[in-house]
Amino acid sequence: MDSATVILVHGAFADGSSWSRVIPLLQAEGLEVAAVQNPLASLDEDAAYVQRAIDRAKGPVVLAGHSWGGAVITQVGNQDRVKALVYVAAFAPGVGQSPNDTLKPFPPSPGLSSVSVDRAGYLFLTPDNLAKTFAQDLSPAEIALLAATQGATAAACFRTRVTAAAWEHKPSWYVVASEDRMLPAAFQRATAQRIGARTTEVEASHVPHASRPEAVAAVIAEAARTR
Repeated sequence: MDSATVILVHGAFADGSSWSRVIPLLQAEGLEVAAVQNPLASLDEDAAYVQRAIDRAKGPVVLAGHSWGGAVITQVGNQDRVKALVYVAAFAPGVGQSPNDTLKPFPPSPGLSSVSVDRAGYLFLTPDNLAKTFAQDLSPAEIALLAATQGATAAACFRTRVTAAAWEHKPSWYVVASEDRMLPAAFQRATAQRIGARTTEVEASHVPHASRPEAVAAVIAEAARTR
């Protein structure tokens, strides 16, 4: 495999440690790996964090985005250094679309219907809701760790429209999580088809990179091998 760097972009209600099971599998494939700690504050700010990771990377780059992270890699990924995109149960808006816009044709999901908001306008999941709708296929200890490291997310993120769509120009892969209670599987399948992604479906919650890391790592490694 040609040397490449995989940049992992976490989604809402998470941080970079959510990729902890995927990282060693990719490293075992000879890939450089960096998990971005994006602040979940705005599309521009999160994209800037990813851009800094791209600037630091050696060789070609594969961007992998989970959930909200899919919107971030969509915004920032159309540049020469980036060779491929991997969407993991993720948003992939078109130019002029927000993540919320892409969800409008689909019924509300149990997870998104149970999101809480604080006084500053940041969204979070209670431990109970996280266990039932975000990571229902993980162990209680793993769920407790996710709850402790949860990143609150500015509600405005989901209303922000992307101004670029990297998937229009880059080869794309999509991991559909069939048991997802946050982003419906029907939404994910439609998104993958709309962007022309090579699609893998796994029986998993909204965090397949935690519950099915081998499957997710295999897709990312395949993207890294593309020429």
